Amino acid sequence: MTDFILVRHGETAWHAENRYAGRTDVPLTERGRRQAAALGAWAAGQRLDAVLCSPLSRARLTAGPAATALGLVPRVDERLYEVDFGRGDGLTRGEMAEEFPDALAAFLTDPVTHHLPGGEDPVAAAERAVACLEETARELPEGRVLVVAHSTLVRLVLCRLLGIPLARYRQVFPALENGALTELRLPPGGPASLLRLNAPAAHTTH
Repeated sequence: MTDFILVRHGETAWHAENRYAGRTDVPLTERGRRQAAALGAWAAGQRLDAVLCSPLSRARLTAGPAATALGLVPRVDERLYEVDFGRGDGLTRGEMAEEFPDALAAFLTDPVTHHLPGGEDPVAAAERAVACLEETARELPEGRVLVVAHSTLVRLVLCRLLGIPLARYRQVFPALENGALTELRLPPGGPASLLRLNAPAAHTTH
């Protein structure tokens, strides 16, 4: 079985303002850089076999200190991009309510059937990310792998691998903290297990 430590990248300026950050390459804040450093300090005491990350700079910069501490080169994988929020990208929920109130209401009721206007189908997003993890698990069947990606994508992955309906990702996993650790065990051909959720890197050992 393969253990994946899933991490949401460090804080960005848009997250501090509660704006939806999808494919736009938003930089880390100073707090986000500190969260990346804390992840690196945590990783220095771990046995990890690989570091994967999204191509977006907020994920790559969060993964960087951990990869350096481990002597690994991060594997940048396009399948770990955040979900594309379409017209919602860069907006707060209040701004969405002004621009497309009916679509926002439908999204809040069922964010999979009624994803944000012009955005990516969450089913497709879950499939691409799960394919990335399953491919890595086949490569490293007894490994521990750090994956630095994004909030909505990770929540969709958790639902897909734990057998939770995707439409419930906002209710079952209302928030993933920036820089925190969520550990998932993926056995070959079997159901996944959630080992921990939102564990602070600065206070977590293995």
